[in-house]
Amino acid sequence: MMDEFLPFCRPGIDQSDIDAVTAVLKSGWITTGPKTAELEAAICDTVGAEDAVAMSSATAAMHCYLFAAGIGPGDEVITPSMTWVSTANLITLLGATPVFVDVDRDNLMVTAEEIEQAVTPKTRLVIPVHFAGAPLDLDPIRAVAEKHGIAMVEDTAHALGTEYKGTPVGATGDGIFSLQAIKNVTAAEGGVFVTGDAALAERMRRLRFHGLGVDAWDRDTQGRRPQAEVQEPGFKYNPPDLCSALALSQLNRLEQINARRAHIASLYNDAFRDIPEVLPLSPPGWPHTHAWHLYVIRLTEGTRLTRDDFIEAMKARQIGCGIHFQAIHRQKYYRETNATGHARLANTEWNTERICSLPLFPDMREDDAARVIDAIKSILQP
Repeated sequence: MMDEFLPFCRPGIDQSDIDAVTAVLKSGWITTGPKTAELEAAICDTVGAEDAVAMSSATAAMHCYLFAAGIGPGDEVITPSMTWVSTANLITLLGATPVFVDVDRDNLMVTAEEIEQAVTPKTRLVIPVHFAGAPLDLDPIRAVAEKHGIAMVEDTAHALGTEYKGTPVGATGDGIFSLQAIKNVTAAEGGVFVTGDAALAERMRRLRFHGLGVDAWDRDTQGRRPQAEVQEPGFKYNPPDLCSALALSQLNRLEQINARRAHIASLYNDAFRDIPEVLPLSPPGWPHTHAWHLYVIRLTEGTRLTRDDFIEAMKARQIGCGIHFQAIHRQKYYRETNATGHARLANTEWNTERICSLPLFPDMREDDAARVIDAIKSILQP
């Protein structure tokens, strides 16, 4: 009998999550409202941020941030190519130029040195990415941005529960968390912008809802006029309370969720010490707490299979894997339009051919992890 398919990720939904969403459905208020406000407050408590603005996605939050920062034609924005495509897409759609920088070969995160080499008089913003649940070496990167007078927003999509030198990621500066379906805490789809800048938070909140001075919940609870005035043109990026309630319920279990992820990751770590063909990401060399959003391996040079062949072999054994990420500069549009030379992105190039994300989610059992490990051994060490 064939084993049941083990997916790369499965949202960890329990009865408390279902009850939370059901309560919203019964409440008579399902769009942006009290649960979204509660989620924002809970995110602030969790990460130590002064303000939080929930959005329909992390991409929506990034769009609003870039818009609020005035990013446009003639501007350059520094970002790794080893990240999700939405960041480069938004920069491009606003008429600016994404400037791709290389990552550390072993942890897949940008360094202050790479960022500083990419700074030009046109540089307006840098977007460093905390990767797979591990934190960047943030202090030197922030120092480079401050030295050159460049704004910075951290891509904290993978990093809910991550700590850098004892401080939660998102507690300082500006950051954008994702609550998408595979994230450690999910809203099905959603994102949260965090900041210590009250004026920026107010503008982000306005931009997410048509540029109106208040949203529907605010008008209802504060007795405002039914039709608020547009303060500036905005977007339609407000999250429904259905999604916020799910994320809020999950956020209450963040420590438990991340602990379970860490346990599965430890089983992988122990096993792969004896499989030379498998090279996991190296942990950061600075004090940190890992959220284990992803478990990423690379196939070492000389392995008899390509990464794509390896993924197909795992699939044949009813095990799903992912790729995080195919480098942006190698994708069709950016190959044809972006002048960044591959020689400047040597570590990104090496990794994009080899990376593979293994199954990792809070409902995984020890025997699921053992099944993944045994499959890898059978494929790479027949």
